[in-house]
Amino acid sequence: MSDASAQRQAKSQAINLAAKLALFGQHWSPRVVAQMNDVQFKLVKMHGDFVWHSHEDTDEVFIVVKGRMEIGFRDHDVVLDEGEMCVIPRGVEHITRASEECHALIIEPAGVVNTGDAGGELTARNDVWI
Repeated sequence: MSDASAQRQAKSQAINLAAKLALFGQHWSPRVVAQMNDVQFKLVKMHGDFVWHSHEDTDEVFIVVKGRMEIGFRDHDVVLDEGEMCVIPRGVEHITRASEECHALIIEPAGVVNTGDAGGELTARNDVWI
């Protein structure tokens, strides 16, 4: 399905997150499932440790759909279980971790690079729709 086709399909209808998650297997590679104004809703599968990074220009939200994840900050950690969420303020350095596979919904402005200011081999292609 093309990105434009996926965008059109996502408007004004139910989006089944489990069905969307079944369409990809890569870890740390967010997929866009909807957009509201300039904000994208991205599904991601996590396993292991990501990279320390920050997003200077935006907050971001993680909502756990399945499993458990940890968000590490320099002075504390936040553990999220299914159905829980955390808002990470702009400019705050953090790392995401999951000891077992975890599925999450990320809410952030379109164009945000997943590795923020860190870059590196875990940087995913942006604006990939499913």
